[in-house]
Amino acid sequence: MASRNWIPIRAAQGAHSRQAHADLPEGTYEREVSKEGFFGPAAFLHHKHPPTGWAKFEGPLRPRAFDLARLNAAEPSPWAAGQVLFNAAVEIRFWKLASAMPDLARNADGDQLLFVHQGEGELFCDYGRLAWRPGDYLYLPRGTMWRLKPATPAAILMIQATNSHFGLPDRGLLGGHALFDPAMLETPAMDEAFRAHQEEAGDFTVEIKKRGEVSRVTYPYNPLDAVGWHGDLAPVRLNVTDLRPVMSHRYHLPPSAHSTFVSDRFVVCTFAPRPFETDPGALKVPFFHNNDDYDEVLFYHAGDFFSRDHIEAGMMTFHPSGFTHGPHPKALKNMLEQPKPATDEYAVMVDARDPLEVGEAAASVENPAYVDSWKGA
Repeated sequence: MASRNWIPIRAAQGAHSRQAHADLPEGTYEREVSKEGFFGPAAFLHHKHPPTGWAKFEGPLRPRAFDLARLNAAEPSPWAAGQVLFNAAVEIRFWKLASAMPDLARNADGDQLLFVHQGEGELFCDYGRLAWRPGDYLYLPRGTMWRLKPATPAAILMIQATNSHFGLPDRGLLGGHALFDPAMLETPAMDEAFRAHQEEAGDFTVEIKKRGEVSRVTYPYNPLDAVGWHGDLAPVRLNVTDLRPVMSHRYHLPPSAHSTFVSDRFVVCTFAPRPFETDPGALKVPFFHNNDDYDEVLFYHAGDFFSRDHIEAGMMTFHPSGFTHGPHPKALKNMLEQPKPATDEYAVMVDARDPLEVGEAAASVENPAYVDSWKGA
C-alpha cells in the first residue's frame, strides 16, 4: 500500500483506558475500530454491553460457519475439489484424497499452499520428494508439477494466490529468525524414492489449471524426470509445530502478529499454542473489533478453540468486513482470567483485502445457526 498521510487525531472522551486491550474501565467491553486491518490508526470504544449482544441479525453481513468435514467425497484431482471462498486474488478449496493421484497437477493460475488437515504421505514434484503429515504447509510455486501419494486418507485446505505469489511477512524489530527460523523450511529431495517414482511405466497426464479451466497434457513417460536442480525457488514444507508465536504477557497481540505467509491482497496467519497473558489488567481473549477493510476466514485444525463455542476441528468461520465480532459469550467469561495457563489450538486464518464470495461447496455445509451463537452475551 502506498504511504498515506492519515488525518492526525489524538483525542479521548469519557471513561477510557490509556492502553489498548488492557486496564479497561470497570464493567466495560472494548471495541477496536481500525484502518487497514490492524496496521493503521485505530479508536478504542468502551461499551456497557458486549458489542455482539444482538437479539437478531439479518442480511448478507451476517457471520457464517461451514463444516468442511462434512464434504465427504474424495476427489482424485485437486481441481475437482469444490470452491469454499474466492475472489480475484485468492481461491480456497477443501480437498479430500483417499488414494494416490492418478494424474499430476500444475497450477498456472498462481502460487499454491496445501495445508494438511488430515493424513500423511508423499509429495512428488519437479524438485524431488517431500514427506507430509498433519499440520504441514506445502508451498508450491506457480507452474510446479506435482502429485500426492497419501499413506492414509487426506483432507487438505488449498489456498491459491491468484496471479500472484506467496512470501514471508516483514518481521521488523523481531529479526529474521522470529516466528520460525528459515532453516525450518524443508525442500524436496531427489532421493531413492523419487528416482524409483521416475521409473514407473505408462502414460502420465498433467492437469493444468489456468483461468479456472483444466487442460490435460499426456506424456508417454513420467515428466517428473529431472536429475538435478539449483536456484532460490522451490517448494517448501513447514509444520505448525515449527512455529514459535510471539506473545506479550501484558498485551493481547492482534492476529496480524501471527502472519505466516503474505500475498498481494491477503495474508495467511497461523494460531499456535502460546501462554495466556499474565498481567491482571490485560485482555486474555480476542478483543471486539470492526475489521472494516478485510474479510476474515478461520479454519480450525486442532485443539480447544478458546474464543469460539460450538466449533470443532474441520470447521471454517467467515466474518465479512464491516461486521463487529469478538469472543463468544462462553469465552467472554474468561476475559480477564483464564482457567489454564496456555492455549492449545491450531488454526489457519486468511484475511482478504477484497470481499469474498461463498462457493457452492461451503454453502452446502453451512451452519445457519452460527449467527445466533453470540446471543446471551
